[in-house]
Amino acid sequence: MIDLGMTKLIALLQFLLALGGCSLGATQYSSHISNGLRDVLISKAQVQDGVARFDCKASDSGWCHYTVYPEACGGGRDCALAPLQRFAVARGESRQIAGLRDFKLCVSLDDTALGPDCQPMVAREPAR
Repeated sequence: MIDLGMTKLIALLQFLLALGGCSLGATQYSSHISNGLRDVLISKAQVQDGVARFDCKASDSGWCHYTVYPEACGGGRDCALAPLQRFAVARGESRQIAGLRDFKLCVSLDDTALGPDCQPMVAREPAR
């Protein structure tokens, strides 16, 4: 078990590294959708120090639509967890969200609801 003094020392070192422009690592995501001949959507995302940045580099629709699921979903269609966030970013723009760390990212050209497998969600018929 780490004592409270050691925890404070580690936090101070992380803070000093961040001030100096150093980081303990980043996770990067890249999404490309093509029509076979060319890319119709290019998106980059990066998570560093608890801040996620979403960059819509190119999109034929003018927007990159993001659906962010908990990493626990792992891309399984049967995951019952709701998305953490759904939002759109205009082509050439970016958005930052603090507090996102481990997640599964789905990106599309339109605002169609995507499931945790990044496929359009199938409308479920009401139970009888």
